[in-house]
Amino acid sequence: MIDADIIARAQHWQTHDPDPQTRSELATLIEARSDELIDRFSGPLVFGTAGLRGILGAGESRMNRAVIRRTAVGLARYLLEHEPDAAQQGVVIGYDGRHLSHELAYDTASVLCAAGLKVHLWRALCPTPLVAFAVKSLSAAAGVMVTASHNPPQYNGFKVYARNGAQIIPPADALIAARIDAAEPADQVAMMPHTEAVQSGRLSWLEEPLKAQYLTALRQLDTDPRASEQRRSMCIVYTPLHGVGNELFHLAMGQAGFENLHTVAEQEQPDGAFPTVAFPNPEEPGCLDLALALAEEKSARLLIANDPDADRLAAVVRDRDDKLVQLTGNEVGVLLGHHLLEKAKSTGPQASQPLLVTTVVSSPLLGVISRAYGAAFEETLTGFKWIANQAMRREQQGGCTFLFGYEEALGYCVGDTVRDKDGISAALVLAIYAAQLHAQGESLLDALERISRRFGLFVSAQHSKQFPGVEGREQMAAAMSQLRSAAPSALAGRNIVAVADCLESTRTEQGQTTEITLPKSNVLVFELEGGHRVIARPSGTEPKMKIYFDVRVQLKEGDSVGSGKARAGEIITELQAATLALLGLSPPSK
Repeated sequence: MIDADIIARAQHWQTHDPDPQTRSELATLIEARSDELIDRFSGPLVFGTAGLRGILGAGESRMNRAVIRRTAVGLARYLLEHEPDAAQQGVVIGYDGRHLSHELAYDTASVLCAAGLKVHLWRALCPTPLVAFAVKSLSAAAGVMVTASHNPPQYNGFKVYARNGAQIIPPADALIAARIDAAEPADQVAMMPHTEAVQSGRLSWLEEPLKAQYLTALRQLDTDPRASEQRRSMCIVYTPLHGVGNELFHLAMGQAGFENLHTVAEQEQPDGAFPTVAFPNPEEPGCLDLALALAEEKSARLLIANDPDADRLAAVVRDRDDKLVQLTGNEVGVLLGHHLLEKAKSTGPQASQPLLVTTVVSSPLLGVISRAYGAAFEETLTGFKWIANQAMRREQQGGCTFLFGYEEALGYCVGDTVRDKDGISAALVLAIYAAQLHAQGESLLDALERISRRFGLFVSAQHSKQFPGVEGREQMAAAMSQLRSAAPSALAGRNIVAVADCLESTRTEQGQTTEITLPKSNVLVFELEGGHRVIARPSGTEPKMKIYFDVRVQLKEGDSVGSGKARAGEIITELQAATLALLGLSPPSK
């Protein structure tokens, strides 16, 4: 039987819900005394460093217009208190093609305008990188992007950018969350109609000129703009996965001289239902099937996919047997980082060290490469908010210039045009590099093999376990606590040489404990002999626990990359089984 307090909270929320659709949905659940009310009213949707992200629907723990109006007024009050010029500099707002994105973005604009803030609103759907670019270009006080990135269709989200153009980090998230908690009921939040906001000068529209500025900035990433012939002849297949990247991708590639482009027609237009994919994440099995079929039909040398808000990039290339092979996020990150270091080296002595930044759950290989090139290198917590802010901190300290950053979940940032992951600029640089190699009779896989033979073959894998609902969150917390309290001395017969606990800010090696400077986060890192690594953490945006495995093997003379990967795969299987056994979880099915 549902607790009376849950029913009372649901009734109170329904009374103040300004959206007839979710109000009706909630009335049905209340009348039926549905168990679903327990999950929807066991606590609000948590505002964190990724903003908000959740399942669409009625209730305080869902994404809906009531939640967003209270979130928007909380954000407005935070900005007016902490950013003295926020009213004049304003807030950039963009939105993608997901269900309710338009309504949530326009509600946010109305609330911010009513609170006295100027708003720069994209008139049409836009990719996430354009919002981050606009915040920096307009010197805005903040930015908001309504998107759930690559999550399933039933999700949406509210991502917040600071005035530096990067996603917010602590303590801003907690301060905003406190003002959201203190906000009035949703139907009492002041709203300013858009016609009135435009007439008063509070609301302005962002359109083609700012998009043109972004494209102009991308020209600086073209290291050899004269090499147009090799680009014109190279066949590339592209899919935006029913998202908003199609137009910007074609404009960026077109100005760089790529003409032989083919887009997956069934996925070309934005569609929040994502009718051809169950999960619009390029990493998910089957997600790229239509694109792969078109690549085969066109004999494409390169397949590029953006996720629905175009901040991520996936790539598929042909191997020596003419078979299509999808690159991992780590492989793309290493290729781009190594390529950019080579380009920087070829231009001669630099005024400052190039800086590369990645996350603790990304492959250690980029760090090995960076040190070999004499570049500055940093590891951060998972999430591009940490990458961008750490890059700016290091630059402010002097002596280095940010060159490249990436995270293994298909996120890449080239330079500081956008201080967030950007699937458009990364696609451009990767395509330029692929065309250069193709003109030499090589592919990105050949370049990757050279890197592996020089620096070592690094192979990574990930295991995710879903923990849905309130009970799931408790189970996930217990699993992490168990792993922390019962830390082993070895895994699969391989000694653990060091343990880093990001929640405790410590690293212990041979009995000696030192402090680590990463922000506190529920992340455990086990460093093993042989250069292997196991990392466990809860996801920051989804109800799942993630375990990462990194294995390093040396390729001897005569060894093929395939044989090296097979050896690495055996080690990963052993480490995976041992780690999951510690947590009482089943190994993945083969």
